Amino acid sequence: MSPNRTFEDAVLFHGHRCPGLALGYRAAETGLAALGAGPSGDEEVVAVVENDACGVDGLQVRSGCTFGKGNLVFLDHGKHVYTFFDRRTGKGVRVVSRQDFSTARIDPGFGELRRRVHAGEADEAERAEYDRRLRAVCEAILALPADDLFTVGPATMPLPPEAEIHPSETCAACGESVAAHRVREVDGRRLCIPCAGR
Repeated sequence: MSPNRTFEDAVLFHGHRCPGLALGYRAAETGLAALGAGPSGDEEVVAVVENDACGVDGLQVRSGCTFGKGNLVFLDHGKHVYTFFDRRTGKGVRVVSRQDFSTARIDPGFGELRRRVHAGEADEAERAEYDRRLRAVCEAILALPADDLFTVGPATMPLPPEAEIHPSETCAACGESVAAHRVREVDGRRLCIPCAGR
């Protein structure tokens, strides 16, 4: 992946501009800098994300870590925490969103305006004002020192194993192909996860 991926590339990938996207982009930038690494062309860098919010899209664009390459690992913890590893050095860093940071620190009225726009209560002038202020909030997040947004420390988990390619099997119930390591055996039948749960 090109090291020149910008925040505007992240906006195109994600589909809209938002503070969460900017924070994820900055988390990746911060993690890569702490590792002394560039974006992952293949699987050199691994990211472990603990949420499935907008920021993960910004992280993917900036870091080059993706689900398809197997170097983006999702843990459903609901936390804005991102751990990055460099497979070449074995070094890992944990990037944690600061609890004392909020968009209200940048623009105290932004949250209420965003609520009005998203609730369909804003008029045309308010929507235009929201777009202007949204752009300004994102630009501020992109410009703030990383220490204002995150704390960075050593990784608190082991480096995930390299991605593997698994053979496929056919589910005995639905007939669809399923990765062999995801097959569940139920009453002597090899089933995909959804069929095993029925």
